Amino acid sequence: MLGHTAPSLYDLRNLFQVNVEEGRHLWAMVYLLHAYFGRDGREEAEELLERHSGDANKPRILGTFNEPISDWLSFFMFTYFTDRDGKFQLKSLAESSFDPLARTCSFMLTEEAHHMFVGDTGINRVIRRALEVMKELNTDDPVAIRHAGAIDLPTVQRYLNFWFSSSLDLFGSESSSNAASYFANGLKGRPDEANYEDHVAAAQIYKLEVPDGSGGTKSEEIPMRNAMNDVTRGSYVRDCEIGVTRWNRLIEKAGHSFRLSLPSTRFRRNIGIWAGVPTDTTGKPITQEEYNARIGTWLPSESDRAYIMSLMHGVHEPAKMAAWIAPPDRGINNNPVDYEYVKMH
Repeated sequence: MLGHTAPSLYDLRNLFQVNVEEGRHLWAMVYLLHAYFGRDGREEAEELLERHSGDANKPRILGTFNEPISDWLSFFMFTYFTDRDGKFQLKSLAESSFDPLARTCSFMLTEEAHHMFVGDTGINRVIRRALEVMKELNTDDPVAIRHAGAIDLPTVQRYLNFWFSSSLDLFGSESSSNAASYFANGLKGRPDEANYEDHVAAAQIYKLEVPDGSGGTKSEEIPMRNAMNDVTRGSYVRDCEIGVTRWNRLIEKAGHSFRLSLPSTRFRRNIGIWAGVPTDTTGKPITQEEYNARIGTWLPSESDRAYIMSLMHGVHEPAKMAAWIAPPDRGINNNPVDYEYVKMH
């Protein structure tokens, strides 16, 4: 479906590469299970291969991977935010004392970098095109931007809120005995473990801000090993901020006051200590009634999704680009942007 609606041959070619490499990542894990874990490994590998995104009977285990990606804005958000979770999980597993897993993950990280590049530059190009239209029309009115066939910045923010908050749950609960066990047994480390002085973390303490049950928060201390999920999530959030800062520079340079921002790690959580706790996008606890009344302004609405889908018409000719996205700054493998990246038959 995304292939049929690709905004250019450049994007279609990137889509193919992402799919090929993600498929190879799956088979790499299947190979490890077959090669080293006997009958249990073979059975687990078979279950891996049977699970499909959004399948009613055999869905993916983690909810984010079952979210529909029916448009290219969602695809760019997924490859920026959700693939970045993959980066940090792979960086943790690349520290594993189980050498075959560590070596495999180190290789997979080089491919994951391309997927995040697709997302980063894709969102960048959506913003650039919006800014071009805003300049042409001399307005930042979202309705006018949409009438001109571009994607307005508030809609980009709502999609960002959705995919970032959804991806946060992939790291698991803030306090986890499983995370402590994985670390203690050498299965996983922290991303870039060499940056830490204490690689045992047996006596360290980690401070958490947790809900106090009355609409506020309180500080709680847990063993560092139990907090490894949250340590990794913190590294992920800081990495996500880098791209947001770049996108905001574009907006600032164009002379507009609007700024994109990441919502709080407390917002819209379904796993962990903040699961089911209603907060606004800054992380402030609010009533369920207020949350229900405002959630439509924070996340993509049905009309947002319908508008984005209305833009999804494939452009499969060299040197052509859909009107809702700017061309990339450069092509692939030293080829020009207007190169025939995919031959259509």
